[in-house]
Amino acid sequence: MLVLFLDESGDHSLDKIDPQYPVFVLGGCIVDLEYHDRRLTTELKRYKRELFGRDDFILHTADITRVRGVFQALTSKAFRERFYQETNRLMESLDYTVVACAIKKDEHARRYGLAAMDPYLLSLKVLVERFIFQIQARGGGEKGIIIAEARDETLDNQLRLAWMDLRVGGTEYVPASEVRRRISELHIRDKSQDIAGLQIADLIVSPIGRHVLGKSAKADWEIIKQKFRRAADGRYKGFGLVVLPKKE
Repeated sequence: MLVLFLDESGDHSLDKIDPQYPVFVLGGCIVDLEYHDRRLTTELKRYKRELFGRDDFILHTADITRVRGVFQALTSKAFRERFYQETNRLMESLDYTVVACAIKKDEHARRYGLAAMDPYLLSLKVLVERFIFQIQARGGGEKGIIIAEARDETLDNQLRLAWMDLRVGGTEYVPASEVRRRISELHIRDKSQDIAGLQIADLIVSPIGRHVLGKSAKADWEIIKQKFRRAADGRYKGFGLVVLPKKE
């Protein structure tokens, strides 16, 4: 069974758009469930223990950036360099497939006005399609589940309603019957539950946001770029990474 772990970068609101980060990214990693529970989870714990001497904390980009909690150790330049080297090594060594949808919110709002679809819900539809295509590629009666990071009660309820809508109405490219057949459940889990796949997803989405905004590439983006779901000819744009709105 495949699992799609989802996280987000940026604010999904179209009412107030941050000029410093006018993008919303919903993305994450597709992982085989058995591999996740055995190898990936074990490797993440090993990585934490080797760097910090403990594994009872959550990898969270916001905490890393703001040097909070256990990440206060990053104030040391030597440790900071080692941290990023080891983090990149971990991300490169693990077996996962990246899918993401990035919405340029200012362009999205200008093009569609009051009819502009909520970026989170639009992105979810795009990723459900690509996840199903990945499941289908495994052949047979393969199924999958989605695990999304919890936000707040209102937003989580909106996500549940959007998921029900996909199960009833399908998408432009995938009928509802295939959504129901291929994806058995959508779970919403809090970051504090220490789920390895959600922590990997957390490390994936911010570099994608930086790339979409045209910022200089770092090692983390280069690693993620190699992990994208791809077409048979190797293309990842439109297959692993979807950027909306599309150019006219």
